[in-house]
Amino acid sequence: MGDVLCEELEDLVHFSVHDLPARGYVVMEEIRRQGKLCDVTLKVGDHKFSAHRIVLAASIPYFHAMFTNDMVECKQDEILMQGMDPSALEALINFAYSGHVAIDQQNVQALLIGSSFLQLQNVKDACCSFLQERLHPKNCLGVRQFAETMMCTTLYDSANSFLHQHFVEVSLSEEFVSLRTEELMELVICDELNVRAEEQVFEAVLTWVHHDRDLRESLLPELLSKIRLPLCRPQFLSDRVQQDELVRCCHKCRDLVDEAKDFHLMPERRPHLPIFKTRQRSCTSITGLIYAVGGLNSSGDSLNVVEVFDPIANFWERCQPMRTARSRVGVAVVNGLLYAIGGYDGQSRLSTVEVYNPETDSWTRVSSMNSQRSAMGTVVVDGHIYVCGGYDGKSSLNSVECYSPETDRWMLVTEMSASRSAAGVTVFDGRIFVSGGHDGLQIFNTVGYTH
Repeated sequence: MGDVLCEELEDLVHFSVHDLPARGYVVMEEIRRQGKLCDVTLKVGDHKFSAHRIVLAASIPYFHAMFTNDMVECKQDEILMQGMDPSALEALINFAYSGHVAIDQQNVQALLIGSSFLQLQNVKDACCSFLQERLHPKNCLGVRQFAETMMCTTLYDSANSFLHQHFVEVSLSEEFVSLRTEELMELVICDELNVRAEEQVFEAVLTWVHHDRDLRESLLPELLSKIRLPLCRPQFLSDRVQQDELVRCCHKCRDLVDEAKDFHLMPERRPHLPIFKTRQRSCTSITGLIYAVGGLNSSGDSLNVVEVFDPIANFWERCQPMRTARSRVGVAVVNGLLYAIGGYDGQSRLSTVEVYNPETDSWTRVSSMNSQRSAMGTVVVDGHIYVCGGYDGKSSLNSVECYSPETDRWMLVTEMSASRSAAGVTVFDGRIFVSGGHDGLQIFNTVGYTH
C-alpha cells in the first residue's frame, strides 16, 4: 500500500507564500522605526534618517548603484545628501519600505526633484501626473518652466498645450506679465494660440508692456511685428491700435499699423506681406477639437445632430443641434465660429447658413447663399469663406461664392472651368485648389485653382 502511494505522489512540490516579500517589507519598516539593525544614515543639513542599505538598494536605483559598485559611500556609515529637501528625502525613504507616498500641492515639486535625483521614475511620473491634472491659467507657465528644468517632456508638452489653449486667460495672470522677453516673443509667433481674434494677442502684449513700461516700451516695435495685425478688424486697427499712446509715439509701430490697414484697403499688396502675418492661427476654440456636423443616419435620414470630440480627454459629447437637418453640408471655421453651409435636408438642397458659437453653445442664422448646393468644397481664405461647386438637386455646379463674416454677405466670384460636386478643396499660398469630384456623368482626376 505504501509503495503504491509513493508511486502516485510527485517527487517535487513547490510551496510558496506569495505575500511574503510584501509582509517582509512591512516588518523591515517597523524594525527601522524602532531604530534596529539600521546600517546607514542619510544626512541633509541638520536632519538625519536611518535606514537599511539592502532596502534602499532594492527599492531606489540611485542607492543600488552606490552600494553595489564599490563607491566610497558604500563603506560610510553616514552619507551626505546634498541639495535634497529633507521632507522629500524622508518621504522617499519611507516609499522604499512601503511603496506609498503622499503627493500634495506643498510637496510635489520637492518630491519631483528628489525622485529625479534618486532615479525613482515611477514617483517622478506620479508627480508629473499630479501637476498635469491641476494645470490652471494661473500656474501653467510656472509648471511649464519647471517641467523644462526637470526634463519632464510629457508634462512640458501638456503645460504648453494648455497655455496655447487658454492663452487669453493666461494673459491675465501674474505669471504672464513676468515672462521674459524671448518667452513672450516665442508665444506671440505661435500658430497654435487659441484666440477668437488677433485683437486678443495685441491686448495681451500691451498688458505685458505696461506692466514694466520703462524697461519694455522699447520692445514694442519688435513685439508688434510678431502680431498678425492684418488679421485684426479695420475698425480695431483705427480705433484701438492706432490710437494707443505707445503706438502713436513710435514711428516703426505706426508703419506696422499702416501695413495692416493696407491689407484691407489694397488687396493687391497682400502678396508682398510675410506669409505668417496673414495666416490664421490654427488653435481656435473650435479647432483642437473635432466636430461631427450633421450627416446621415443608418436609415439614410439627414441629421441636425452635432457632436464634439476632445482628443485629450478622449470622449465625445453632444452640442446644441443645428436648426436644420443637413447632410453633405459644407463646414468652415472663422474667428472661432463654426459655419454650417447648405447641404441636403432629406427633401431639397439648401442655401441656408447657420453659425455655431462654442462659448454659448448656440446656433444663429446668417445670410443664405445665392444658390442651393450640397456636396460643395468649402475653404477659408483671409477670413472669408469660399464654397466651390456642389449639387443643386438637378446638376453639378461650377459657380463659386464668397462670404464675408464682417458684412454678412455672399458674393459670386469667378466660376470654375468645370462643374464639380464632391471635389477636394484646399488652400495653398493664397490660392484655392479644387481637385477631382464629378459632374454626374464622369469622375474627374483634374485639378483647377484660382487666386
